[in-house]
Amino acid sequence: MIITFLGGVGTVTGSMYLVHTNRTNILLECGLFQGKRQESYDRNKHFDFDTRQIDAVVLSHAHIDHSGNLPNLVAQGCTAPIYTTHATRDLCASMLPDSGRIQESDVAYANKKRARKGEPPVAPLYTEDDALYALQRIVGIGYNHSLEIARDVHITFFDAGHILGSAMVLIESKERGRPVRLLFSGDLGQPGLSIVRDPTPMPPSDYLMIESTYGDREHPEVNDGRELLAGAINHVIKRDGRIIIPAFAVGRTQEIVYTLHEMHYKGQIPDIPIYVDSPLAMNVTEVFRQHPECYDRETRLLLEAVESSDPLGFRRLKYVRNVEESKALNTAPNPMIIISASGMAEAGRVQHHLKHAITNPNNIVLITGWQAPNTLGRRIAEREPVVRIFGEEFPLRADVRIAYGYSAHADRQNLLDWAGPQSTANQATFVVHGDPQPAQALANGLRELGYRRVEVPTRGEVVKL
Repeated sequence: MIITFLGGVGTVTGSMYLVHTNRTNILLECGLFQGKRQESYDRNKHFDFDTRQIDAVVLSHAHIDHSGNLPNLVAQGCTAPIYTTHATRDLCASMLPDSGRIQESDVAYANKKRARKGEPPVAPLYTEDDALYALQRIVGIGYNHSLEIARDVHITFFDAGHILGSAMVLIESKERGRPVRLLFSGDLGQPGLSIVRDPTPMPPSDYLMIESTYGDREHPEVNDGRELLAGAINHVIKRDGRIIIPAFAVGRTQEIVYTLHEMHYKGQIPDIPIYVDSPLAMNVTEVFRQHPECYDRETRLLLEAVESSDPLGFRRLKYVRNVEESKALNTAPNPMIIISASGMAEAGRVQHHLKHAITNPNNIVLITGWQAPNTLGRRIAEREPVVRIFGEEFPLRADVRIAYGYSAHADRQNLLDWAGPQSTANQATFVVHGDPQPAQALANGLRELGYRRVEVPTRGEVVKL
């Protein structure tokens, strides 16, 4: 078995790993790299392998940094089936076309400015039609079901507890008559979050690829995040301001909406208009409703309560679909909460809301998850005094608050607790999907647990198992 680390190493974006086993080329993940605009475009457009030689694609979950470059892969000649869970398949059916639409829209907006400057037009990475075409190749399978994807090569998905449909992936093959098991953690979830179940215990394997997004730190308690959110709501009500929450349309938006509903139901927050300004989030929320098999016990109990029959669309909340309604929010009376994609504020309607809100000190920008370097979300989280939105500079005067308790990622201790029981069984472990410092910190922690060969690979590195 040979692993080539193509993306999602040295950073938390652009996940992509090529696994060659038993004469079969498996592409594990096909995520969009997010960072500086031109660098991102170049890296996402050009693959470091022959797309026509891929025999199978395996996808752990639907987040764009794991799935977002599938349309480009298929457009460049890949005809392999794309295996994932049923819920992830349904999420991708909304997310990938939306990604294509956003790219077309952003390019159209940029080309208007380029035309005024006499500059040539640019093209989107892929279009909505490209995404719709790629969806034809996705095959959904259930958790805990071993599927033979090539001769003597099987995959099994286990619940990763990260977002709806997220999975850890076990690849099993026979190498020279001997079985070899490679486990990819995917993105592991933080135990105790609402809606989805906690991660499945780590299944036995010979080799491990483990994510390290928060490999050097521990999250605040989930209740701390709720208290911070309640404090922010009381602040904007007193100051007659608004809260802007950049949030991924999948997972984070539903988690925050669920929390707001729970706090309102228990009388912990006053009435305040809440808007989810994301057509994608509306579609994704419908997918959540269609997959109750992924819910944890607490969510099922809340759904059964008569007073809480709809925790993802309660009466104080309005889903905004059309552009006119979205624009109207920018001049609507305060106070209010606006939850809008994207989670790193790199695209979509949230940029327009930030443009209109960040110069007012009565407003709050609430950051609820990790922000990639060189993204607008990271610049706001680091409280840069001036940020650029749509090529214009704006002074950052709004209050910026960080609520990492809502992170859907496991923290350092969660990762070590999950990996601990298998510490003496693995022959080698590869720490991926993390910035250099968290990756190295987690690697050291795994060594302390008794893991023998622990490596932090670099992009382009090839390892033979």
